[in-house]
Amino acid sequence: MRVGLLSEGGYPYAAGEGGEWCDHLVRGLGQHDFELYALSRSARQEDSGWHALPGNVRRVRAAPLWGGPAPGSGGRAYGSYGRDQRRRFTAHFGDLAAAVTLPGDQAYRFADGLDGLADLARDEGGLAAALRSELALRALETACRAPGALPAAYAARVADLLVVSGLLERALRPLSLDWYGSADGDRGLAAVDLCHATSAGPAALPGLLAKRFFGTPLLVTEYEVRLREYYLGGGADPEACSAPARTLLSAFHRLLAERIYGEAALVTAGDGQGRRWQERCGADRARQRTVHPGMDASLYEAVGEGDPAVCPAADDGTTLVWVGGRVEPHLWEALAVLRAAEPGVRVRVVGVPPDPQTAPGTPEGVRFGPATGPEDYAAGSVVVLSGAVEGFPAALAEAMFCGRATVSPDVGAVREVIGGTGLVVPPRDPRALAGACLDLLRDPERRARLGAAARARALELFTVEQNVSAFGAIYLEVLSRAPVQHTAPDPSVPFSHAAGAHPPLTMSPRSASPTWAGRP
Repeated sequence: MRVGLLSEGGYPYAAGEGGEWCDHLVRGLGQHDFELYALSRSARQEDSGWHALPGNVRRVRAAPLWGGPAPGSGGRAYGSYGRDQRRRFTAHFGDLAAAVTLPGDQAYRFADGLDGLADLARDEGGLAAALRSELALRALETACRAPGALPAAYAARVADLLVVSGLLERALRPLSLDWYGSADGDRGLAAVDLCHATSAGPAALPGLLAKRFFGTPLLVTEYEVRLREYYLGGGADPEACSAPARTLLSAFHRLLAERIYGEAALVTAGDGQGRRWQERCGADRARQRTVHPGMDASLYEAVGEGDPAVCPAADDGTTLVWVGGRVEPHLWEALAVLRAAEPGVRVRVVGVPPDPQTAPGTPEGVRFGPATGPEDYAAGSVVVLSGAVEGFPAALAEAMFCGRATVSPDVGAVREVIGGTGLVVPPRDPRALAGACLDLLRDPERRARLGAAARARALELFTVEQNVSAFGAIYLEVLSRAPVQHTAPDPSVPFSHAAGAHPPLTMSPRSASPTWAGRP
């Protein structure tokens, strides 16, 4: 199988998001060939270099989502657009702009506009410059001033429209790339059997076009839901964009995510919280799967198995380890309750100490230290997870690999990860936190039992091998439902030409009359 792995700001760049799991995926599925199609977010990311790529990576295509329009858009320049091309652009971009500015369900109009722009870019080229042209500004302004438009859109000024059109051009830049076949015979994404996008944003746009042009199935994986991250501050800069501009851009990204989820053969998330976000944004529950992140279990084996060389005094019954984020005020309140019941209790906080000018002084029995790896968990009897964790709690999974009993707040995907192998308390409740920690510190047998169960659960659900195996099965499931029929077999792929398609049989002409008819 040949897989097109689509990323934005990630693999194969060394300074990218999700590079580790993508590298594990490509190396673990060595029986498949991968083609990497990467969108970079900054010049610094491009200068950081790439991961060392395995041999089954057949090619890498890269394009920037920053700066001016990327080269390789092909076709004529926007300046040479004729009347028909300008009319097509105005109609399709007008549909997209109307979908962004109008309330209600505008998915159909957004899809028509996006598909029309994709066809225009393929037929004529010049789309990137057209999206930054005065024609685009006029279409966007017309949509914002139309009756029934959102109040925030109606309040947009010309400066806001300039910002929006520039950011829309960057988000839609994949439509203009030469990744879908070129005049020199490069078939691009037409030659892959499956497109696997690492987010439901611009990275998945090439997959949408590959499905539209060639019928290639699309798989979308999100360990951090792209739209959620955009809403929480990963999108437009609040200082550079006004409220009307942010409203228009948020509507665009919401409609884009909805379209991607709707067209994907399967959508995977790392936990139930991510699945709920995807479903709320338009993903079909029947086409959703959960694939937990994979972690290298060998890094935690020595601590998890109680190697004396690593943890000679692993469980003294008095030490708590705080991991997963910043120190919260209720920790000191819980510590006061704990030390009133057990004066010998100590806390080791993994992380930098808070600023003494903005935070109260550090209580007695608390020690801060930088993260050093599995040894952090070996230093304590009970691991306490910070309440600042959102999404998949990686620190909790690490503690489980190390065989430690845990106390966690009921936030994010904590219940899904821990199952019944640890204690879960209400968030920001110091008395509940102190009570759970005290119960475990006073019961060494229960600590050992929960720690062993937690390690067994982690080895079953959160290893790299489990993650790679799950995606291997999903690849086969997706391809079995939507096989791609290429126009010409790829000679570099064994058995790409079916042996029985054209059997080399020579048929002699059959006589028109029986043989006995000519006998005397």
